[in-house]
Amino acid sequence: MAFETILYEEDGPIGTITLNRPDDGNMFTAVMCHEIRDCIEAIRRETRTRVLVITGAGDKFFCIGGRKTGMEDTLLYAGVLPTLEMYEAIERLQKPVIASVNGFAVGGGNVLQVVCDLTIAKESAIFRQVGPMMGSFDAGYGTWHLEDLVGKKRAKDIWFRNPKMTAREALEIGLINKIVPDDRLAEETRVYALEVAERGAFALAALKGAFAARHGGVSGLSRITHDLLLRGYLETEESHELSAAFAARRAPDTSKFGH
Repeated sequence: MAFETILYEEDGPIGTITLNRPDDGNMFTAVMCHEIRDCIEAIRRETRTRVLVITGAGDKFFCIGGRKTGMEDTLLYAGVLPTLEMYEAIERLQKPVIASVNGFAVGGGNVLQVVCDLTIAKESAIFRQVGPMMGSFDAGYGTWHLEDLVGKKRAKDIWFRNPKMTAREALEIGLINKIVPDDRLAEETRVYALEVAERGAFALAALKGAFAARHGGVSGLSRITHDLLLRGYLETEESHELSAAFAARRAPDTSKFGH
């Protein structure tokens, strides 16, 4: 897949999206948001990969937020940076998503790693929310998911005071899962991703759906029943017998139920 603002590559069961605007802090643009969404939706429809990694180009920035450059001057959708499309795509993806934080994760960049299922970071990485300092905020994914990770009081402190956190501090409060030496991030990310990829893909999809359902309301609940339970149920002897009986206009053989 070829894109303008991101890179995508596959290494066995691992797919990697690289935010590729290092000269501008790997900041989101409308094009990048849509490209990440489209890439993830394509990954959703293939069976080659079992885990997705998201990282940033270069060795200084993971992502430091978003830019509205080139967008329409309107309060309607065309003038809104479509970050939710990325976050929703990550939630819908039935495969675990790992953020590999290679530098500053600030603003929307920190929200991005928060929304990912797991986060591994290099020791020199920095994490920060800056919205209220610069006339912005993220009262959605950036608050709900953050509270789940670090607790309500600490999440409020992160958003109200906007402290700058080292990778070690982020690890200690549960904001991220693992830190590694700077020069080993790529190698350790691959090891981490391969460990996840060795697990049962269906089981991981079911677990991810269950975690997401609490936030997703009817959409999250439907994700479990439609994508997971029904997909499994349709392969059962019960489902096959009911389908065959209906097609043949006969009573089903109930001895085949419940196995």
